[in-house]
Amino acid sequence: MNILFIGDIVGDSGTEKALELIPQLRETYDIQFCVANGENCCSNNGITRNKAERLLDGGVDVITLGNHTFRQKEAHSLLHNNRRVIRPINYPKGTSGSGVYTGVVDGVKVAVVNAMGRIYMDYMDCPFVGMDAVLSKLDAEVILVDFHAEATSEKVSMGWYLDGRVSAVIGTHTHVQTADARILPKGTGYITDAGMTGPYNSCLGVDKEITIERFVKCIPVRFAFADGPAQLNGVVLTVEQGKTTRIQPICVTSQR
Repeated sequence: MNILFIGDIVGDSGTEKALELIPQLRETYDIQFCVANGENCCSNNGITRNKAERLLDGGVDVITLGNHTFRQKEAHSLLHNNRRVIRPINYPKGTSGSGVYTGVVDGVKVAVVNAMGRIYMDYMDCPFVGMDAVLSKLDAEVILVDFHAEATSEKVSMGWYLDGRVSAVIGTHTHVQTADARILPKGTGYITDAGMTGPYNSCLGVDKEITIERFVKCIPVRFAFADGPAQLNGVVLTVEQGKTTRIQPICVTSQR
């Protein structure tokens, strides 16, 4: 099975770039299943029902989220009514929605699990304990984990912790594609961060002039996403009998 994972979609330009390229990428890489992190789809973070439905209608099979899950007021209803949009498993008990998607693709049971780190993030339940709890009950041949975390050390540790227990651990959140894509010894595909799908001439998707001003003047400035051309970052995985046999980072950039 070939799986496409699209890194954090940022703002309108990221959404449009993803919708433009997904059909082409699905054909080029013979993709059977597509996952995208959509927690920054809106101009002020989070995701709306409209953005989610556009992505799902445009070729994304499952949308994962992160620390901006509940930034939009529609989030509770969206998560309650659409099982193809999931949020991190380690939100407290009783939080709207689910952190796990399960389905069948070409006769193969597939699961997507969304978890969130705790270092430099809002304090959450332990993602390692949370993954143990999920995996103890999960019945699927292919298991893809989106680990939405800030610290490289926490992401790498999660990769090793889940090696041989899941098909792949894909890091999100930091918006910069890392150069460490690999297959761990027991068959789990891993990358610390899949990167960002959004404004190319920006600082992690934000207007670069705003971030420069903040660093130079040391005064808080309201962030706004940049305009202009967009890039798509992601990863293509080949999974056979639950193990990753190929992992390929992809970067499609429009500089003009």
